[in-house]
Amino acid sequence: MATKDAPSSTSDQQLAQGLRMVTWQGLALQAMLTLTGGTFLVALALRLGADNLQIGILAAIPPLTQLAQIPWVYLVQKTRRRKALTILGAAVARACLFVLALAPVLLAPTLALYVIMAMLLIKNLGSSLSNSAWNSWMRDLVPSDNLGSFYSKRHAYATLTAMVLSLGAAVFLDWWKGAEPAHPEYGYSIIFLLGIGAGVLAIYFIGRIPEVPMPRRKIGLIALLLEPFKDANFRNLIYFLGSWNFAVNLAAPFFTVYMLKRLGYSMTYVIALGALSQLVSVFFYLIWGKLSDRYSNKSVLAISGPLFIFCLLGWTFVTFPGEHEHALTMPLLILLHVAMGISASGTNLSTGNIAIKLAPRGRATGFLAATTLVNSLAASLAPLVGGRFADFFKDRKLSLSFTWEAPGSEQVFHVLKFQHWDFFFMFAFLLGGYSLYRLGRVRELGDEKGKITLSEAMAQVSQQLRNFSTAGGLRGLTEFPVALVGRVSLRRPGRARPAKGPKTKPVGPPSGD
Repeated sequence: MATKDAPSSTSDQQLAQGLRMVTWQGLALQAMLTLTGGTFLVALALRLGADNLQIGILAAIPPLTQLAQIPWVYLVQKTRRRKALTILGAAVARACLFVLALAPVLLAPTLALYVIMAMLLIKNLGSSLSNSAWNSWMRDLVPSDNLGSFYSKRHAYATLTAMVLSLGAAVFLDWWKGAEPAHPEYGYSIIFLLGIGAGVLAIYFIGRIPEVPMPRRKIGLIALLLEPFKDANFRNLIYFLGSWNFAVNLAAPFFTVYMLKRLGYSMTYVIALGALSQLVSVFFYLIWGKLSDRYSNKSVLAISGPLFIFCLLGWTFVTFPGEHEHALTMPLLILLHVAMGISASGTNLSTGNIAIKLAPRGRATGFLAATTLVNSLAASLAPLVGGRFADFFKDRKLSLSFTWEAPGSEQVFHVLKFQHWDFFFMFAFLLGGYSLYRLGRVRELGDEKGKITLSEAMAQVSQQLRNFSTAGGLRGLTEFPVALVGRVSLRRPGRARPAKGPKTKPVGPPSGD
């Protein structure tokens, strides 16, 4: 199947304007996602009386609705109006968020919770349409030789935005809880409305991005989706990604619930720990990117993957050997969040990049759609399974201990002790180990370079620390976010300089909604 490239009708000035708007759109979108989802959405659901199954449903809705990208991809190819479809999907999402924000104020808690779940479902269907059109649009707009630098820095700035807003919103919610103890849920409605305002601003920025003509393509949807499963190596990659996403999403949705309900922490503490993890991720994102270019994505996963799953197991020791917080709980949580920031940045970067790298040139659309399908199924089923069995494990315990008996005394030494959510952290650890075994069967260009040595990894960390400690490094942060656009070359796709050799850049997926 041959396709013609889209004619370039975008001037350098329009391209510069478009890239600037893409950057600002990313920041506004991140502000909306931070204030209307994640920890704040889970906390609001708990306030309204959500049980473990309902928390699992809330966590499953976003990845489950990404399955709708399959028909949306066909719609995008049929109409070839990517800008209009992006705005349409985004507008539907904002309208649903508005209803969601008002539900706790206007409705009884139980009814409000069901309305929130319904609006979240429709909202994410709209977002999946927006993302389907956006991803294709950005691939044609952003110069191909600047994808890595552009999106990695956009990702870093967006993460910093999320950190600042998360901390500010958490402090506000704790203040609101004291000021309005009768209606603490109203505070969530306020920050949700602020997030919607940022989302509307993101649509404004989308409207100022130049449209790029989309080439006509003739391809059957079924053939497009089945092709990746006929490639043995890519099929092994799909097995790895599916099992990995299931393992991660079996545990991750319950971290917030664990800290809020079992440990009794305030929202400020929970968000502060999350911000710490994000800050570490921003720093290590650049390190893992350089190492993946020098070696391979598998080499990065060989370090970050085991570290991440051992962090999952580490959550079972947060209150060990009892059921309540003790003197070592907070230090252990800080250590876990730092380690998860280090490891998650590597796994998130490499699991995305290895799929892009292994997808055959010219046929990548179907291969990447297959990974989206499998990842979405795994990420949606895992929290549903967790929510379904959370109540089952609530009153069950499993322990391993040694007993020392002496005349007149007896001492018990606990080695492992699982209760309630600890079971999911343990299961996620075991499944994560299996997924890394599946990764070993994947072949990637660069495997022959060997594994990353400890000295090489430490050298990259040291170099990154020097970069941040210099005046130039600090000045780069203060230029946020305009500097990102200023450093983008205005070469169009198709006018890139000849490549000196194969090179893979760390590319964060350009999210449109």
